Amino acid sequence: MKYAVILCDGMADRPVPELGGKTPMSAANKPNMEALAKKGEVGLVKTVGAGLKPGSDVANLSVIGYDPKLYYTGRSPLEAASIGIDLKNDDVTLRCNLVTLSDEENYEDRTMVDYCAGDISTKEAKVLIEYIQEKLGNDIFTFYSGVSYRHCLVWAKGEPKPGVLTPPHDITDRKITEYIPKGDFTAPLYDLMKKSYELLKDHPVNLKRVSQGKRPANSIWLWGEGMKPRLDSFYDKFGLKGSMISAVDLLKGIGKCAEMSVCNVEGATGYIDTNFEGKAQAAIEEFNRGQEFVYVHIEAPDECGHRAEIENKKKSIELIDKYIIGPVVASLRESGEDFSIMVLPDHPTPIELKTHTSDPVPYLIYRSNDEKDSGIKVFDEANAAATEIYVDPGFTLMNRFLQK
Repeated sequence: MKYAVILCDGMADRPVPELGGKTPMSAANKPNMEALAKKGEVGLVKTVGAGLKPGSDVANLSVIGYDPKLYYTGRSPLEAASIGIDLKNDDVTLRCNLVTLSDEENYEDRTMVDYCAGDISTKEAKVLIEYIQEKLGNDIFTFYSGVSYRHCLVWAKGEPKPGVLTPPHDITDRKITEYIPKGDFTAPLYDLMKKSYELLKDHPVNLKRVSQGKRPANSIWLWGEGMKPRLDSFYDKFGLKGSMISAVDLLKGIGKCAEMSVCNVEGATGYIDTNFEGKAQAAIEEFNRGQEFVYVHIEAPDECGHRAEIENKKKSIELIDKYIIGPVVASLRESGEDFSIMVLPDHPTPIELKTHTSDPVPYLIYRSNDEKDSGIKVFDEANAAATEIYVDPGFTLMNRFLQK
């Protein structure tokens, strides 16, 4: 039996007036998802438990079958693992976003214009992060470049719970006054953020971006603190040789920490311009070389939700259906081996909110050797709720999928 998970990050949503009161899921043309749902199991799963923040870190750990309350040590340590940072047990890591802030005189009076600095390229971002390391790095703070706007700060012997640090994607278009770091140990972090603005605002990379009509990456933003992660091996936990396919360091880090094979797909960006076909081909190649479990993560719906891009979010779901689910299912059928496939988001990213929520999300499980008429014609939030199948806690869904 082969097992494939297609994780459509942030795909779930709420009814959107511009889509005639439909959600992007219900409005999208996705014949492959519909065909699987029609002959499979459809329900809701609570991926983010009570008291946990609805981030992709917690939610994806849950989907992969790891209880976040036992395994979660923070978001940035997982990203650090992907980058290849060798963390000490007393190191604290933080996500270091490159963001675009407005230009008021006082830092705290500025507005979060863009949490991803206009999708800054990895090449440009690397120059800026290396410059920040040169100017602000020392024996205590070390900056590491990642992908696009997503980077990492390691705080040697830092404070595991420094205070309140707000994700920048939660405050798009808002003044940052109420969201600057707060707490007894956040002063040095806030100082780094303020100093970064003075260093970056006139950096040649940003001056060139502005001249091209692009948004400058004029500040770092620190959040997502945590300590060295400790995940059990996926093979030891579930008895399957697993692979992780994703554009983002968070998921690659989860894969590495779970001792899965982590694939790098050329042209995978984490947005709607990602290499969908390349991800499908990578999944097919992993199965062909003997892997039994493949987890394909696609960030695009989530990014579109954060940016309130209604048509792009709908389109991203259609692209996943056509260029990933279709080819992967076709290849699995051609192999002649029994297979199971699960399709779901990790959490909702409602367009009206531009951020994540903890609401349960729809899932479908299809088994090639156990087809059944589910009565589902459209795989979406409302139809999943109507089945009255509800999985909670979310980390038990993986055992349900694997029938363990």
